[in-house]
Amino acid sequence: MKKKNRGSSYGLLILLALIAGAVVYVNKAPMFEKDAPEITINNNGNWNLKDPLEVAIKDFSGVKSYKIQLKNSNGTMDLNHEQFMTPSESVNVKIKLPSNVHSMEDKTITLSVEALDASKWNFFNGNSTVQEFTLAIDKKKPLLNILGNSYKITKGGSALVVFKAFDENMKELYIEVGDKKFLAQPFYKEGYYIALIAWSMLHEDFKATLKAKDLAGNSSEIYVPLYLQPKEYKASYIKLDDRFLKGKIAELASEFEETQGVEDSLQQFKIINEKIRAKNEQLIHKITSVVPTKMISDFSVTPMYPLRNGQVVAQFGDYRKYSYNDANVSESYHMGLDLASNAMAEIIPKLKGEVVFADYNGLYGNMPIIHHGLGLYTLYGHCSSIAVTTGTMIDENTVIANTGKSGYAMGDHLHFGVLVQGIEVRPQEWMDTEWMKLNVTDVIKNAKVMIDKS
Repeated sequence: MKKKNRGSSYGLLILLALIAGAVVYVNKAPMFEKDAPEITINNNGNWNLKDPLEVAIKDFSGVKSYKIQLKNSNGTMDLNHEQFMTPSESVNVKIKLPSNVHSMEDKTITLSVEALDASKWNFFNGNSTVQEFTLAIDKKKPLLNILGNSYKITKGGSALVVFKAFDENMKELYIEVGDKKFLAQPFYKEGYYIALIAWSMLHEDFKATLKAKDLAGNSSEIYVPLYLQPKEYKASYIKLDDRFLKGKIAELASEFEETQGVEDSLQQFKIINEKIRAKNEQLIHKITSVVPTKMISDFSVTPMYPLRNGQVVAQFGDYRKYSYNDANVSESYHMGLDLASNAMAEIIPKLKGEVVFADYNGLYGNMPIIHHGLGLYTLYGHCSSIAVTTGTMIDENTVIANTGKSGYAMGDHLHFGVLVQGIEVRPQEWMDTEWMKLNVTDVIKNAKVMIDKS
């Protein structure tokens, strides 16, 4: 009798073990996963009813079916539904509304997405979920209106644009020139903006387009009417000699990490003139691409001639081609105006601003950079010493540095650069009283009159 009871106990234990194993298997097996499908849409809560919406459905066991409906004041409309013979872990659905729906006047709509997975959980019925997304309907394009701009722009030069822009859900606002987006700063009164733009001397073509886009995907654009003035820049052919290579280049090569271990003088020059120059200019472009976002009521400029009695010794835009023993070895562009006077002469920008950089920068040597507002920056290269520090404000008569020959410079001089939102432009324009009056001061003055009348 005891043996029979013992056998029954063993049988019960085995049965319980099998049941426990089955439970563990069910809980661990992928086909019995318990998570409902994950549903997302590529939308920020605003929709113009025209751009397609993309719904993404994911599930570990695979999506078996889905149904998408639109709910508005008129009721419920089926948009998409599908059942899969072979479930997929990821399903992407692009929703485009029928044309007759675009005229609906609802301010909001609801998108309902129901999905079922291929899991054997829930007594082989799978996991299901329903998610609803409430979207604000916005079919209005941003309002754009140009109030004033410079009459012309020269290749390598600058121009100013003042405009009105409005949208309750503005997302992007900029002036597109090629692959560059020039940002605008709020100006004078709410809804008005001002921006400096530039025509890079490295690009033959120029077209400026004011563009705006809101959160719902509505967009507007206006062409900025500028008379284009082409300009040819000088090409210089420079022969390298051993004295230069074994002197200045060897001196610079000992300084840079990129030229350590490189013994060939020509290879040293090539690395310095191309790789290190690109690195130095990348830093400059990053620093000078920043545009403030606070509103300004005016933008006052005065002619900048930072070196008293300075003589021009090298022009902006000079295309330099270097050769050695009649073989071309490298090339570069001179993106500033070289001025020289006395050794270690005082440098005074003649325009107030903020010091945004005051340090050593490779080929440019000791180099302060000043921001004068509206994304307009000036750069001072090859200084022997710097008299200002980053973050300080200067007035019109501040001595910021002294000329020198630090970096890639053969003699004492100032490399004077002007940049608009990271693009090098002709310093001569910002040294010309008449140019600034016609292209900056008068444009701002006339735009203010129009804004006051509106």
